[in-house]
Parts: sequence; structure tokens; C-alpha cells
Amino acid sequence: MATSTAAQRREQAKRDYDAFLEQCPTRELLSRLTDKWVALVIPALVNGPQRHGELAQRIAGVSQKMLTQTLRTLERDGLVTRTVTASVPVRVDYELTPLGHELFPVMIAIKDWAESHMDRVFEARTRYDARP
Repeated sequence: MATSTAAQRREQAKRDYDAFLEQCPTRELLSRLTDKWVALVIPALVNGPQRHGELAQRIAGVSQKMLTQTLRTLERDGLVTRTVTASVPVRVDYELTPLGHELFPVMIAIKDWAESHMDRVFEARTRYDARP
């Protein structure tokens, strides 16, 4: 069995995970990360654990079903942990993992960019829609 150097292994990893390639698994992850609810849940959890109801109040317009699906997906991807505390009623908290905290700066940058550039986007849409 042939051995490879660290540089060769890094180069192979670049080839294995190239989102421009059709079969690359990172495409699925990119699809999940660009979901609007993911883009709002990640920043909502940055200050510590929150319950489902707290998140639903913070993220206006998200249905209970969509929030639950989003949290499950984030948990599966290792970005969020779900902690159940035995009490009456049972307490369930969601919290960012270290991996989720690494993602936060990227997500908040996109959120901030969208908020600060929305007027320009509206203007561009108006110009586009007014074209013959």
C-alpha cells in the first residue's frame, strides 16, 4: 500500500470536496446552509441555549414545523446540540456547537450584508422590472 505525504493528502481533499463538481457532497451542505431559516437560527443561537418557543418568538414567521425541521437538520450536521432536561414540563434547549460557532461569522456577515444592501437590491429589481 502506497503512502502519501501531508501535502498530497491535502491536495486529494481539495479534489474530493470541490462544490463545482456535480457529485460533491458539499453541494448538499451548501444547499442547507443557504436556507433562510438556517441563516436566522444560527445567529439567534449565538448568545447561548434557547428553547424552541424562544426561537419561534425571535424568528418571526417561522412555523413550528419549519423550526423543528431546521433544528433537526442543524443537529444532524453537528451545528446545534439538543439538550433535554427532565422536569415538569420537560425542558429542551438548543445551542450552537463549536462547529456552529465557527459558522456564525459567515452567517451573520451574510445577514448583515442583506440588511444593509436591501435598498440597493430593491432599486436594481425596479430597474430590471421596468425594462421593455
